[in-house]
Amino acid sequence: MSLNRRQFLLLTGLSAAGFIGLGTIQKILSIPEISDQKISLGDPAIASIPNDKPLFRFVAIGDTGTGDTGQYDVANAMVRYHQDHPFQVVTLLGDNIYTNGEIERVNAVFEKPYQSLIKQKVKFYACLGNHDIRTENGNRQVTYPLFNMTGRYYTFKYDPVQFFVLDANNNADWEKQMPWLEDQLKRSQTPWKIVYSHYPMYSSGSHGANSELTDRLTPLFKKYGVQLYMNGHEHNYERTKPIDGTTYLVNGNGGANIRPVGSSKWTATAASTLGFTAIEVYADQMIIQAIDTKNQVFDHGIIRL
Repeated sequence: MSLNRRQFLLLTGLSAAGFIGLGTIQKILSIPEISDQKISLGDPAIASIPNDKPLFRFVAIGDTGTGDTGQYDVANAMVRYHQDHPFQVVTLLGDNIYTNGEIERVNAVFEKPYQSLIKQKVKFYACLGNHDIRTENGNRQVTYPLFNMTGRYYTFKYDPVQFFVLDANNNADWEKQMPWLEDQLKRSQTPWKIVYSHYPMYSSGSHGANSELTDRLTPLFKKYGVQLYMNGHEHNYERTKPIDGTTYLVNGNGGANIRPVGSSKWTATAASTLGFTAIEVYADQMIIQAIDTKNQVFDHGIIRL
């Protein structure tokens, strides 16, 4: 694989910034053909990294609340990333408190691991996972101030993005939630729309795809132009190719024990590794970077407006 000067400088710059390590560089140089499952110099996603600063940057993590070494490793990597790439928001994709959602454990499994980011005024926005509703149906998590939940389902906005947070648990009130979601999507004036809940819609992990949730939500995603759906539940990472204009992102690798993940017809990249996902929002594109506990990028994708 031959490199022109611009590609070489870009590759070495990414390496110096800590986004691509030596092992990844070696893999890149040995790739004979372009693949959308690996970072390569021929990938238009890499070639089109903008020079200007993003309009908004946030981080996504899920299945975090163990208080174990894995959670701290991911949290420390987030702190290191924040030093050079400040972000305002962390989206918590459920199972915030293991094992039974006991709010009494919130200091050990949330406040301590993320204390540095909390002190720097980073805001966390949570949704409820299946473990979270085991105690008092998750009600005390909904009212816990640092989770910034205004209900079991809610919306918040950081221009140019509006987030729509869902309760997709087995006891969710879909009769009220679905009309609310459509009304909020219809009224939204932001160019970027992101929906998240704890549960996957497309997944190559142990839980698999969720046809009931897909049938329920994808018509609205297509109708109102939702570009990204995020979830946890699967203890791994997976990014899909765009499906009817929506990319689906599994981020259940934030601290709980990692599980195997396969590959499906919709898969762009899948990995069984601890980490977090950093997403930079520009006027015409969102850049997705999956980052492991050593701050190495193991997936890079772009969603175009």
